[in-house]
Amino acid sequence: MDLFPLWNSLRIAGISTVIIFFVGIFAAYYIAKAPRAVKGVLDVILTLPLVLPPTVVGYLLLRVLGPKRVVGAWVLAAFGVKLTMTWWSAIFATTVVIFPLMYRTARGAFEAFDETLAWSGKTLGLSNTFIFWRIRMPACREGILAGTVLAFARALGEYGATSMIAGYTPGRTATISTTVYQLWRTDNDALAFRWVLVNVAISAVVLLAVNFLERRRTPRRGAA
Repeated sequence: MDLFPLWNSLRIAGISTVIIFFVGIFAAYYIAKAPRAVKGVLDVILTLPLVLPPTVVGYLLLRVLGPKRVVGAWVLAAFGVKLTMTWWSAIFATTVVIFPLMYRTARGAFEAFDETLAWSGKTLGLSNTFIFWRIRMPACREGILAGTVLAFARALGEYGATSMIAGYTPGRTATISTTVYQLWRTDNDALAFRWVLVNVAISAVVLLAVNFLERRRTPRRGAA
């Protein structure tokens, strides 16, 4: 059993999760403080990949990053790098697909934050940077961690956009999801089922982690 799809899926999911962790927190923090009208418009734009079919997301990415499109053609001409059909091409797809999960979860955590803690810090002369990293983030950590774990799980199982922009090449671009489809398509049900079990096991661990974080975030009844 070739383990490359597992390794490739883990590195793609890991890299894209690190990217959206910082970008999602940055967007959630500033948009949470934006005027209602601006927040509504940005919410629609940033959350759209969550409701669009993944194949549509992949198609739109190809329209931008394809070797004959504006961005893809410029990168290819300037650096000789093709932005599609490589293992790291899938990072573009997974980052776009999982960004709304991180953004919405982090924004919800920031909006539930007790702003009196930040105001108290300002009266003590603390900088906004210190307040953000040492007060706001620790207070919101369970929600942010839950969003991070969910985003990682979604990236690990992403198929539609990934298959369109990275394709399927054994030993080069194959992921767990694309491998399951290709094995099923070639009537290799036994090996496809093994990969399904691997994906189910990883997903179960992720959901247990999310439930654990949710229990920590939810106060017990009768607690002071």
